Amino acid sequence: MELAWPPGTGVAAEPASLDRDVHSARDTDMIPLSDENPTLHTPWMTWLLIGTTVAVWMIVQGAGNGEPLARSVCNLGLIPGELTHQARVGVSVPLGDGVYCAVDRDPINRLTPLFSMFLHGSWGHLLGNMLFFWVFGNNIEDSMGPGRFLVFYLVCGLVAAGAHVLVEPASPVPTVGASGAISGVMGAYLVLYPRVRVNMLFIFIIFFRVIPIPAWLVLLWWFALQVLTGLPQLSPMRPEVSGGVAVWAHVGGFVAGVILIKLFENRRLVARRDEIRRIEHPPRRVGLPPL
Repeated sequence: MELAWPPGTGVAAEPASLDRDVHSARDTDMIPLSDENPTLHTPWMTWLLIGTTVAVWMIVQGAGNGEPLARSVCNLGLIPGELTHQARVGVSVPLGDGVYCAVDRDPINRLTPLFSMFLHGSWGHLLGNMLFFWVFGNNIEDSMGPGRFLVFYLVCGLVAAGAHVLVEPASPVPTVGASGAISGVMGAYLVLYPRVRVNMLFIFIIFFRVIPIPAWLVLLWWFALQVLTGLPQLSPMRPEVSGGVAVWAHVGGFVAGVILIKLFENRRLVARRDEIRRIEHPPRRVGLPPL
């Protein structure tokens, strides 16, 4: 897209929502903090991806300040209608007060499914995604090795982008965020470590409590929320009901992770991790208290 002041020609679409992440407004009362899943090796690829994403936010996007943020989202964000050519050239999307994006046919648009994975719309968007990525990503990297993990992460992100384009092929709204790739990591975690306990922070108005919950429950609950939120989006009557969150990118990335993890996992590493986890975090036995 092309950044414009004032808007370019064409019909203006609804304002773009940039906070399109794995921790949507419906999930903010339940936040993962850590898990009971020890790693064998330093997850340097996870750190490298986090560092790269933060660096892009600080340097390319100006840490969320004004024009650099709008320009990066406009020029490098994923716009389905530009990839499919179903959005008319010149159609404009408001990003803020007096700032618009106009659809174009720039060759760089073909690379936006990759570039958009490293862009974010706000500090909350960035920090929330990176928290989810750290909690689940270090274990998946430790289960396949850094090289495989990088490929796995990018492939899941691209599949997620494809799912978003498939559902909204004519949309002129830019979408940014690592949530599609991170959703793939979460899908892989569900397959490999469903019984591992995840320490979840629950927020009840002004009360806070950390409760360990099996990963399968956390991840299936999260996935169900995405599907239920996205179903009305499939209706041509009210495509805006997802609240600006690209939930079908989440669904696509998650399903990709579930399917692809067995192709990428290192079974020897997974077996060693399972053995160490049983020693450090033995299963809890629930029984009646002694009389």
